[in-house]
Amino acid sequence: MIRDKLKHYKEYDRLSSSIKKGLEFLEKADFENLQDGRHELSDTDYVNIQTYTTKADADFEAHREYIDIQYIISGQEQIGVTKYENCTTTVQYDQMKDIEFLSGEGIYFPIKEGEFMILYPEDAHKPSISIDTPTEVRKAVVKIKI
Repeated sequence: MIRDKLKHYKEYDRLSSSIKKGLEFLEKADFENLQDGRHELSDTDYVNIQTYTTKADADFEAHREYIDIQYIISGQEQIGVTKYENCTTTVQYDQMKDIEFLSGEGIYFPIKEGEFMILYPEDAHKPSISIDTPTEVRKAVVKIKI
């Protein structure tokens, strides 16, 4: 797991060319004119733009085929993070959706407008959690194929 402000994105150039391209997309995107939904970035990578209201709690989730770069366009939320191996499956892995739901204990990180978090398959995560009260959030989730 990596958490930082987008203005520091060039510090992560050496992680992988796909992560670099995902962070560059976030830095250059015109989010005011980009509709919610799925947008293809390459043959294997894409971004989901979504607007929602944060919630009090949820299950952890994990992915096997993709790395997430979760970026807050506007608003704020907490994202809980723990190691996948410390969790118990609550909903079996769905290969078509590349998602498994889990229960467990984690550490919560506030993530605010202009900040991103990179989550790898070993990072079970619980996004969209309210910091204090439910808040509207607009987020981009870049999905990087492993």
